[in-house]
Amino acid sequence: MSPSTPKPAGCTNFKLRQLLRRVARLYDLELAATGLKTTQYSLLSALVKTGPIAPGQLARELGMDASTLTRNLKPLLVQNLVQQGPGDNARQRRIELTPQGRARRQSAQAHWKAAQLKLNAVLGADRVNELHALIDYGLSKLNQPPSPLSNAE
Repeated sequence: MSPSTPKPAGCTNFKLRQLLRRVARLYDLELAATGLKTTQYSLLSALVKTGPIAPGQLARELGMDASTLTRNLKPLLVQNLVQQGPGDNARQRRIELTPQGRARRQSAQAHWKAAQLKLNAVLGADRVNELHALIDYGLSKLNQPPSPLSNAE
């Protein structure tokens, strides 16, 4: 930081959480018509890209801990949108989309896109691109590289 650069004021964590809550609300409101929450849509989208995958590997791909993934998968399992089956050996499991999960994700995609376009309109596409770049930079500096799944649609 150069002498002319102002020192950041306030708590970065608090500011990020404020922004995240408002962005999540925008997406959740749009996705509500599909019966999915944003986290559920993201999981279904990740499974579209990965295909059947071990839960631990999926958690790493998404940058979350295994217990958070398990908690977020429960409602999808109950709704039969994903299923858990055997993995490569007796100790492993695999998570995969069911046909119902694939269909629900497909129908929700238009709502996700509408939320993204609303955010782009409110903030401006250039600012959203800058925000993505800043997030990717922050993740790389904090040793959590962005996953190829971070752009799930």
